[in-house]
Amino acid sequence: MSHDYDRKRADMLKHDIVGRGIRDQRVIAACAEIPRHDFVDADARHLAYEDAPLRIRHNQTISQPFIVAYMTEALALTGQERVLEIGTGSGYQTAILARCVNTVYTIERIDALLEDAKRILTTLGIHNIHYRVGDGKMGWESAAPFDAVMVTASADDIPDALLEQLKEGGRLVMPVGDDFAQELVRITRTEGEYVQEHLGGVRFVRLI
Repeated sequence: MSHDYDRKRADMLKHDIVGRGIRDQRVIAACAEIPRHDFVDADARHLAYEDAPLRIRHNQTISQPFIVAYMTEALALTGQERVLEIGTGSGYQTAILARCVNTVYTIERIDALLEDAKRILTTLGIHNIHYRVGDGKMGWESAAPFDAVMVTASADDIPDALLEQLKEGGRLVMPVGDDFAQELVRITRTEGEYVQEHLGGVRFVRLI
């Protein structure tokens, strides 16, 4: 049975990415190219291009397409960056980042999830990614500093290690809050200070 994924992805792009205000051409091109259905479980592939989060293994989720695009756009990428991603998950957000920047460093706490994501990303020919299993709250000190950091799980506070691993002028995007109320925030490191902006309400799994 054909699910016509190309048409569904084009519809998603028109209505849920461009149609909801995403303007960054790198982000738009990445969302047009990356096959989201490859990153979801087989029984949910018919829903892959709906603008909704989907449950994946180990009680994790793949974020809705608009949120993936919105968070990526919020990093204000130019294409040359080294980006740290906390929470590889399915690997879909990783793929979008990898198409927008020079190098991605991604950390996942669940080994099986990371291996699945790595397999899919390698099959798609995406090779500008470094992988690690570990505690994302500690960042990746040996590879720091980073031009941008994206955290795809929520916490009550932004871990100090992630702020310290930002370059001067670097941006961090992360959901902050508890199980009931979360706010997407962007932190910009400016002359040693961390300037915070609020980007709207969201709902993510917890950073563990």
